[in-house]
Amino acid sequence: MTRLGWIILAVVVLLGAAFAAMTSFGTASRTTAPHVGVAVGEPSARDDAPLAVPVAGVRRAAIVDSWMDPRGGGSRGHHGTDIPAAAGTPVIAAAPGTVEKLFASNLGGTTAYIRSPDRRWIYYYAHLAGYAPGLHEGQQVRTGQPIGYVGDTGDAGAGNYHLHFGLQRMQPGERWHQGEDVNPFPLLAGRARGR
Repeated sequence: MTRLGWIILAVVVLLGAAFAAMTSFGTASRTTAPHVGVAVGEPSARDDAPLAVPVAGVRRAAIVDSWMDPRGGGSRGHHGTDIPAAAGTPVIAAAPGTVEKLFASNLGGTTAYIRSPDRRWIYYYAHLAGYAPGLHEGQQVRTGQPIGYVGDTGDAGAGNYHLHFGLQRMQPGERWHQGEDVNPFPLLAGRARGR
């Protein structure tokens, strides 16, 4: 083969490798997230990396900081960020993790607790109308994967459709409900700061 032939062959092989690297083969799993306008993938390992907005179609700029707003007639402060949306809007994982607990409570209604892969954080989703089909404890989820639907369960109040999103810092050995509440707003709004 001539020198020109080797060069052409090398270019064809490189182009083929580049094409293969950009292409995904196989069928989609039922557990992968449909396109809902958010990037699906692993977030940065940094503690100050922004979280994905956990309600499909909601822009970061629309999120309002409701941390420590009065609740229960002023008897307690709000420990999370409320994200209003239409009933039934998909709720998606703000970060990857493992579904640690699916739970119904008086205040939170239908809830999901997802622990981060490093086990240092719990992502709390409350007032859900229901869970995504097949969601179960022990399941690993990816950022952007549907986990439920916006509702008004618990103490949200009939017709007050929203997701209550909470963030808890966990210590080794703590269970799903024992973490220290942290304001999730800066990470939801894209104004990252250390958690």
